[in-house]
Formats: sequence, structure tokens, C-alpha cells
Amino acid sequence: MDSTEGSSTGPRIRWRVTSAFGTHLPALGDNPLEVADRLREASNGRLDWSIDDPGEVVPAFAIVEAVSRGKIEAGYTWLGYEEGRRPVSVLFGAVPFGMTPWEYTAWWVGGGGDALAREIYRPLGIEPILCGMIGPETAGWFRNEVNVPEDVEGLKIRFAGLGGRVLQRLGASVTLLPGGELFQALEKGAIDATEYSLPGVDERLGFDRVAKYNYFPGWHQPHTTFHLVVHKPTWDALSTADRAMIELACGNGVYRNFARAEAAQGAVLEGLAGKGVETLSLSPSLLSILEEASTAVLEEEASADPEFARVLAHQRAFREKYGRWQALAYPGPSGGAADGD
Repeated sequence: MDSTEGSSTGPRIRWRVTSAFGTHLPALGDNPLEVADRLREASNGRLDWSIDDPGEVVPAFAIVEAVSRGKIEAGYTWLGYEEGRRPVSVLFGAVPFGMTPWEYTAWWVGGGGDALAREIYRPLGIEPILCGMIGPETAGWFRNEVNVPEDVEGLKIRFAGLGGRVLQRLGASVTLLPGGELFQALEKGAIDATEYSLPGVDERLGFDRVAKYNYFPGWHQPHTTFHLVVHKPTWDALSTADRAMIELACGNGVYRNFARAEAAQGAVLEGLAGKGVETLSLSPSLLSILEEASTAVLEEEASADPEFARVLAHQRAFREKYGRWQALAYPGPSGGAADGD
């Protein structure tokens, strides 16, 4: 952290913040830039973040470890990328057939999710702050149609998080690659299919040029959350006012990120249709099989890792209580209001 003399309200603080996503990407990479801009404006230039693309200082999948060791002051990432080192991390990023964006936000802010994350990450030297969110991803981009479980067997696919484990159970060959490598992997045939993000992000990466079947719904990630992870000693050295300013900037980042991403996808889908992309839905029978496999994967992880089991139980308990309200208050398939007037 570079602290130089600033105004009477405090020193100027400069951070290097590595993003797991290219800053050219809508919804994924542009949000940390906007959070940094808002923070700079609110602090009259005192809090100054330099947002680095993945690989400039730290690789995309090594951000949490780099922050923990103090190599960089902070990072902006999807916590699920840490699944290999710390299985519980994926529960803070997305769970197959899990929470909707508003459920996760309610759990994080009002249901104790934030306190639970701090309890887990602070001993690692990290302060976790929810700083961005988008809605469901697509179920993936495929060279060929996927209609039955047999179509998944032997499929070479890029898939992140627990969803990748689910597809492995169905016989897929799963790999994890950063976003910047996916177009080339698809084009050269190293993979047959990929998931990554929203249609608008995937189009920017060129998936529609090499894979014409785009499936929905994003069963593996009903929401995607992004966290600012700060080196704990760096965080503790900030004044109370500066910590509050960062938390406010990230809170603003969550709602703006989600709202803008949601607003943009309809027009993106119209444009993809004009490019010959077939937008398809996974069959109910295949979704049922995926859900069964997802439950099995979650139970396996919970049996093997007490920390994973504790967070999963915490989320499930919240969802059970929240579900009573949701069923009564919201119309549609998950609620009861649509059953009558």
C-alpha cells in the first residue's frame, strides 16, 4: 500500500487491485473500474485504486492466495475459483440449483452470510466484501445439441465450480480455463463446449462464432457474486471512515452491476439470433438428472469438509425460512400468488 500525504481528511492511499476478469468485459470486468471511480470521487482522490487485468500482476485463479500473502493489497474475484484450495469458497460464489440473486443478497446482508464469510476468511489474512453481482449465466455454448445424458458423456467442456463436478458425474471431461483462453480453445477443438457468463459477456468473447447452440437455464450458477478480497493487515490499517467508504462503494457496485447486466441481456439475445445462434432450453428430464447429481455432489463435499458442511447447512436453513415468504409473496412457479386472485 502506497500512502502519501493528502488532504486534512487523511493520507492518499494507492492500491493495486487485480481483477479476475478483463476490464474490457461488460458486467464482469467493468464493475471494479466503476467501483474504483466512485471511490476516487467520494474520497476526493484520496483512495486511489489501480485495477489490473488478470495476469498483469497475478493470474486470475491466484488472486485470493496473492492477497492472503500480501503480494497485492486487494483483488476482485469470484471466490469459487479457490475451490481446489478451499472447497467452501464455492458456496460464497454460486451453488447449482441454489439461491437467486435476491436470495443470496438477503442471506449475505440480513441472514448472517457476511459474518460467516469473515469468520472463515479473516484467519487467512483476508477481509471479504461483496462488491458485485450478476444474474444467471447461460448453461453453456455447444458445437452440437445436448438433449439427453448420453450427449454429455465424453464431452470436453470448460466448466467452473461445483457445476463442473456435476458434469463429471455424467461422464464429461471437464477443464477450467480463464476467459481469455476460451475462444481459441473452442476454435481449435481443444474443448467442445464452454460456459462462462451472461450472453453479453460470452458474445464479447466470440463464443457465438464457433459454437451455435446456446443453452439455458444456468442451472449451475443461478447468480454469480464477486467479492473484493483485501489483505487483512492493509484493511486494519485504514481509518474507520475509509473502511466505510469502501464498503459503501462496493454496495453501490452490487446493485449497479446487477441492474445494468439484467437490462442489457434482452437486446444481446436479439442480436445473437440474427447471427444464427440457436437459443435452446435444456429438457426437463436432463435438468432433473443434473439436479439429482448436484445434490449428490453437495452431500459428498459436506461429508468430506466440515467447513463446507457448516456453510451449506447455514444457507439451507436460511432458504427454508425465506421460502415461506417467497411462496406467499411472489407470483410464479416458486410462489403461491399465481394460483388464484
